[in-house]
Amino acid sequence: MRTFVIGLLILLMCGCVPADSLWKDGNRSLYADRKAVKEGDVLTVLIYESTTASSRADTKTSKSDSASTKPGVGPLLSMLPEWSLSGKTNSQASGSTTRSGTLVGKISVVVKEVLPNGNLKVEGTRTVGVNGEKEKIVLTGIVRPEDVSAENTVPSTAIAQAEIHYEGKGPVGNKQREGLLTKLLKWLF
Repeated sequence: MRTFVIGLLILLMCGCVPADSLWKDGNRSLYADRKAVKEGDVLTVLIYESTTASSRADTKTSKSDSASTKPGVGPLLSMLPEWSLSGKTNSQASGSTTRSGTLVGKISVVVKEVLPNGNLKVEGTRTVGVNGEKEKIVLTGIVRPEDVSAENTVPSTAIAQAEIHYEGKGPVGNKQREGLLTKLLKWLF
């Protein structure tokens, strides 16, 4: 073993083996976490989006009016008959809307730019095809390096200016769209 080490040292000194062949500049430490930090690095986004919105409105109005006359004094006003007029209007309305949505998934994104403050501008697309159906997720946003975990993941809720688009195309998706005749009838009525 001793002769092997001595031989290796001699080879290194004479320049037969480049001294940097075991470790190259720019490589990360063996002990450091492999996190996305520079342009071109890949980062995994854990998408957990859930939204719920509701609105309710109640309106109630009421109005009543009345008018009347009696014969008055004088030749012209004494000829008018006695009459009265009254009216009442009531209106009541209420309405509510509720909307909710949930999107759960994983997508790998690429660091497109490192901003001057160190934040990472990321972008990624994932397309999955099954039985003629294509589902596509597109994600863009800005990630703070401190939000990236040791596993090189970040939750979608920690992404600033996040834009997440999810769409599907294929036979099933086409059946869920309104037909031309349905659109025309809704427009007319």
